[in-house]
Amino acid sequence: MAKPAAFLDRDGTLMEDTGYIGAPERVRVLAGVPEALKLLADAGFERIVVTNQSGVARGMFEEPDVERVHRELSQRLHGSGASIDAYYYCAHLEEDACDCRKPLAGMARRAAAERGLDLQHSVVFGDRGGDIAMASALGVPGILVNEFGVYDGPEPLVRARSLLDGVKFFLEFVHV
Repeated sequence: MAKPAAFLDRDGTLMEDTGYIGAPERVRVLAGVPEALKLLADAGFERIVVTNQSGVARGMFEEPDVERVHRELSQRLHGSGASIDAYYYCAHLEEDACDCRKPLAGMARRAAAERGLDLQHSVVFGDRGGDIAMASALGVPGILVNEFGVYDGPEPLVRARSLLDGVKFFLEFVHV
């Protein structure tokens, strides 16, 4: 039976967004993230990171650097008893012709096809307009995780202060 997915933005949702992050030592997991991921796992959701990483196309770092950052994030989460099931990233610039860069839904659709996910019962958590627009393109709820309140994208299902607050809301009021 296909599992639903929680598609999670990386920078600003799971870890601090300090600009183009190509070095593992810059990984800083945000408060409440491990607990949020455990709640999603307990509810039967695969946790799939979908992240734009144009620093690769800009020559700021290379794809192996992105993978090292993801390994570091996974190690830190594992140390807190949480996990990510898979990582998908787009290394392109906005002007590149690809279907993977958010707000397009290519990364999520690829993850669904490769992992046999149930898109109809999935959800997106992110801190930017591209995340919420991707949710809309998928036809799933988009929950804005934005502690600072600065946002100019499409209207999300709900605005949450943190990933943990957003996950709790989703599991209590939306997921059945």
